[in-house]
Amino acid sequence: MNKFLLFIILVNVLFSLKGFNDSIFFEKFKFNVGAIKHGALYRHLSSGFLHADFIHLFFNMYALYLFAPYIIENFGTLLFGVIYFICLIAASFFSFFYNINNPYYSAVGASGAVAGIVYAAILLYPEMTLILFPLPIPLPGYVFGIGYLVYSIYGMRKQLGNIGHSAHLGGAIAGYLLTLTIEPKIILEHPFLVVGLAIPILILFALPKQ
Repeated sequence: MNKFLLFIILVNVLFSLKGFNDSIFFEKFKFNVGAIKHGALYRHLSSGFLHADFIHLFFNMYALYLFAPYIIENFGTLLFGVIYFICLIAASFFSFFYNINNPYYSAVGASGAVAGIVYAAILLYPEMTLILFPLPIPLPGYVFGIGYLVYSIYGMRKQLGNIGHSAHLGGAIAGYLLTLTIEPKIILEHPFLVVGLAIPILILFALPKQ
């Protein structure tokens, strides 16, 4: 495994384990709109290394472990790191402004950064297929990508569960735009994929805010 990728995973694991066993630590570093408004800007970054429980941590780190090598192979370790952290921050800011009128809104997790890495990988390898548990059916990566964006938009508007859907969407948008900026030939080589992934994003901004 790439050493930098391993470092990111270890930081997520150690930071999350600390949060699992220390509620004061967890409350201090989680994403919270009200706290950020009062100057705790560090939460934009720190919340991306906290997780709600072991399952949340496992699935985020497993997805990162699966998709990050595609980015590292194409762009190298440095650009992978840049994309990861920009997606993490973009996800947090997107979530902040989407929920800016709700000072009690809180969230944790690397989901936004991971979503950006997943979408970057899909753009770089549109032929990839995924097998989603429990259905043993290969699913084209681009179908997963479009479906994920649509579900995130729906989740944002319906406030489904305790999932930070707005962070997922913010990270995915950042990963999408960064990848096309770094590798613009994708637009010519896979125009239908590029347009297909852009449609849900355009729909989001066309919808009235709730």
